[in-house]
Amino acid sequence: MEISGHARERMQKYNVSEKLLMDAINNPDSTFEGYRGRKIYQKRLDGYVLRIVIEENKAIKRIVTVYKARSGRYGI
Repeated sequence: MEISGHARERMQKYNVSEKLLMDAINNPDSTFEGYRGRKIYQKRLDGYVLRIVIEENKAIKRIVTVYKARSGRYGI
């Protein structure tokens, strides 16, 4: 799976390791379709939710962005 430069910057900003990122993708609390057919993965973690936005096509899966948000904002 490819991780965009933007997603790597966000991982540093929010202190998200690659291990945590992969765990959230492999074991999400919820997933749903986002804008332009992107898939959004959500994982609850200590009072916040980790959100991961992925573009998928036949050839590649690419993590577009990663961020933490207040858990109440997204209903999980």
